[in-house]
Amino acid sequence: MMHFLWPWVFALLPLPWLLRLLLPRAADGNEAALRVPYLKDFVLQTTSTEKTRASSFYRWPLFIYTLAWVSLLAATARPQWIGDAIELPVSGRDLILAVDLSSSMERNFNHNFRSVTKLQATKVVAGNFIEKRVGDRIGLILFGDQAYVQVPLTFDRSTVRTLLVEAFINLAGNATAIGDAIGLAVKRLPATGGTDRVLILLTDGVNNAGVIKPRKAAELAAKKGLKIYTIGIGNQRSRDLNEKTLKTVAEITGGRYFRAHNIEELEEIYQLLDELEPVERDTQSYRPTWSLFYWPLAVAIALSSILGLARWRGLST
Repeated sequence: MMHFLWPWVFALLPLPWLLRLLLPRAADGNEAALRVPYLKDFVLQTTSTEKTRASSFYRWPLFIYTLAWVSLLAATARPQWIGDAIELPVSGRDLILAVDLSSSMERNFNHNFRSVTKLQATKVVAGNFIEKRVGDRIGLILFGDQAYVQVPLTFDRSTVRTLLVEAFINLAGNATAIGDAIGLAVKRLPATGGTDRVLILLTDGVNNAGVIKPRKAAELAAKKGLKIYTIGIGNQRSRDLNEKTLKTVAEITGGRYFRAHNIEELEEIYQLLDELEPVERDTQSYRPTWSLFYWPLAVAIALSSILGLARWRGLST
């Protein structure tokens, strides 16, 4: 919609008319050189057509002057076009997902009497979780022998979900560097705080690679204000999973440890995480604004140019 930032400017609209009434009239520079005492002796014959032309001649400059004055006032009033409201993403928190891509994640998970790999189950459940995190900046870390950032913190949830789905086993190696994944998450956090910081780490193994130990990485995370939720994934007979380490990491940072024996429990865990770290519901919005003053200003300049040209031609003739 159209909006004038300074609408009070239009109060100056009658100013030229008031000045014409209040100020003394300027002397006419085209006075006759001969004064005649008896004007009635000189009969001026003027046809009706000539009268009409003369009347039109004196009216059109007045109309253009008026239009130029209105255009100038419209430009001064700072017209703006205000667009539709656009919702801004509200940063509820910085949330990083760290997903294990070691070879053990290729083992099967039971689901509705059919088998899917643990990685496939993670992609489905974590993908749905990502889609619901409106307002959070989400990052994705993939780890195996090494940890690397697949997606830096972003509001683009679709990209995070797509790149998670495209991940595959052994992309980062066969082993499991849990400590390095936590350390990388700490390193990728913004320098300034102001938002909640959460890491959700999912693995089915034991820390057997990398440079930094999980406990040491958890202590660094706690100093940076990063809360870690750890998820151990695997059936009851899984011997590789080091639950003690995952519990310790979660406790040091003020998070929690969860165990998922099947895909249903994994879904319940992510639902519980939604409750523990709820999405911010407050929204902010803004309306894009475009300044339009140059349009009426251009009209005022064009009309002034026409009047100046007409006056110059009148004087030259």
